[in-house]
Amino acid sequence: MTIPDNLVTTIVLAGGQGTRLYPLTLHHSKPAVSYGGRYRLIDVPISNSINSHFCQIFVIAQYLSEELQHHIAQTYNSVDILVPQVNEKGESDWFAGTADAVRKTLPTLLKSPAEYFLILSGDQLYNINFQEMVRFAKESQADVTIATIPVPEADAKRMGLCKISPEKIITEFYEKPQERSILDRFELSSDWGLDPEKNPLYLGSMGIYVFKREALIALLKQDPREDFGHHLIPSAIAGGMKTAAFLYRGYWEDIGTITAYYHANLILTTERAGLDTYDEQQPIYTRPTSLPGPKILCTKISQSIICEGSRVEADEITRSIIGMRSRIQRGTIIRDAVLLGNHLSEGSIGENCLIEKAIIDEHVRIGNNVHLTNREKKQHHDGDGIFIRDGIIIIVSGTHIPDNFIL
Repeated sequence: MTIPDNLVTTIVLAGGQGTRLYPLTLHHSKPAVSYGGRYRLIDVPISNSINSHFCQIFVIAQYLSEELQHHIAQTYNSVDILVPQVNEKGESDWFAGTADAVRKTLPTLLKSPAEYFLILSGDQLYNINFQEMVRFAKESQADVTIATIPVPEADAKRMGLCKISPEKIITEFYEKPQERSILDRFELSSDWGLDPEKNPLYLGSMGIYVFKREALIALLKQDPREDFGHHLIPSAIAGGMKTAAFLYRGYWEDIGTITAYYHANLILTTERAGLDTYDEQQPIYTRPTSLPGPKILCTKISQSIICEGSRVEADEITRSIIGMRSRIQRGTIIRDAVLLGNHLSEGSIGENCLIEKAIIDEHVRIGNNVHLTNREKKQHHDGDGIFIRDGIIIIVSGTHIPDNFIL
């Protein structure tokens, strides 16, 4: 049974500041950060919704939203963008959290006749057919349905945890537990048939929800607080709303930190499970370009992705992503690096450079004989456009690094 498009409206929450992804969010909203050399993070939830044939989509934006709005306007015909409104005093009514953003835009959202609202995050990676999730929500007659995934303890502490009945009804929910006693209470039993070597395992909320129309309206009125995970989901369960868990076992990554972002990009260069960007039946859409194929001259390339419009004369590129409109000159060696690409004008890396374990943001210019290798093995550093987080070098958008610079 195919769920018709007019039954579901998708809401993508894309207003967060993304402080844990700093300094990449110094000049970009988190959902507007480039990914895989040619996409932006926001493209993933929107594409999954479109591929599921749910094409009535609202994106709720706030922090540094201009770049995000421009990208969406240039890429999609079926997506509306909602931002904080200005009151009669000229003041913006800022969103205080995920639930608050939906509550303040509810008059516009309710113009849709949809019976269900699919609520997504603007900064997660996955390939999900939401037809299956909405069908599960209808068949279980749940007021609220939460997408869940088995996770180890290290991830459980940063997620909402669910305890469920054999019928997959959520009986208890706790957001980001840290205490041992709470974690023990949510540990999955052995009859789940999961790998015992990966235990203890927990059922974590993916931050993806399906709400019945009436349930969403009622919950936003009953609980005036600002966040779904911390506030409204526990309120729904405590208030007797039927809340079900949709179980998902595929790839999913919440881009919460620089380390997670870095590895989620580099996994694209391997054959290991990651986001599938090569499925032509379920594509990841992004802004179309008329760029030529990459031009590569005398370069040894291994386990890397070279995107459109790039001109490469480097000696070596290994385990790296070279984003659109990248210019890399002769003698340069790049290893374990993510070049985000350049959506407007060309970024460049000069001659005889050595770059390792780094993220290079859009529109960066790097001179000749520059070494970015973190030779002192720093875990944290803040400089003028140059940062280190968890041992990963980050060069932020618009930075110019002079000749002979060494880090």
